[in-house]
Amino acid sequence: MAVDQVGEAEGAGAAEPAAAAAVRYYPVAPGYRLNVRSGPGTNYAIVRTLPLGAQVPIFCQRPGTTVTGPYGTSSIWCNIADGQYVSDTYVKTGSDGYVAPRCS
Repeated sequence: MAVDQVGEAEGAGAAEPAAAAAVRYYPVAPGYRLNVRSGPGTNYAIVRTLPLGAQVPIFCQRPGTTVTGPYGTSSIWCNIADGQYVSDTYVKTGSDGYVAPRCS
């Protein structure tokens, strides 16, 4: 999913929505080919596998299956694309909590 940047119309004075600039990319733990699932849990189907050295955008996060990975134990799952989730325990966010809005 790409985020298009919308420029300000000349003289309009309108600001961009904050959400458009809020998506950040985070590295997947070194040495892991990470499974991407169709929902926030290990019971959801694997839709693809990320390659070594991947970086992922986090659009939103939600609770799901508790997983233990290289960055601890957590039930937080990161939405990296439409219908695609990875466990937060494999993504270096620099936090044990939420770093993006909750998925609706």
